[in-house]
Amino acid sequence: MPRYTLNVNGQNYTINPSSGEMPLLWALRDLVGLTGTKYGCGIEVCGACTVLVNGQPEKSCNMSVSEAAGRKIMTVEGLAADPVGQKVQAAWIAHQVPQCGFCQSGMLMAATGAVKAGHHGAEIAHEIDNICVCGTYGRIKQACQGL
Repeated sequence: MPRYTLNVNGQNYTINPSSGEMPLLWALRDLVGLTGTKYGCGIEVCGACTVLVNGQPEKSCNMSVSEAAGRKIMTVEGLAADPVGQKVQAAWIAHQVPQCGFCQSGMLMAATGAVKAGHHGAEIAHEIDNICVCGTYGRIKQACQGL
């Protein structure tokens, strides 16, 4: 079995997936034990599986473990230790963005990536292409205004 080292939220994890083609999403959830990243569609459409890879939002359902190895990965569990992540989480709380909350880990990661890229306000909301079945888009836009 192949061995890969993933740097997730600043910590190294050595994993032995059945294949290097295993999606990063399943490695994070099943091998690393970080279940905040959610499975939604599996075809990079909904965004529930969004994580940051080297600071950029990436859909983890179609990124392989072999692609992710050697790169810095941040999941929703890592936001509390990140100043930008803390700011985004605070905005989400202040505007009571989540309803059911399932898609929110991906939304938070997409917004954090946009802020880290230097975007502000409406630019951030425009860049988030994640799908929310509850339809909290109005609150998402409000939360992004202060970022």
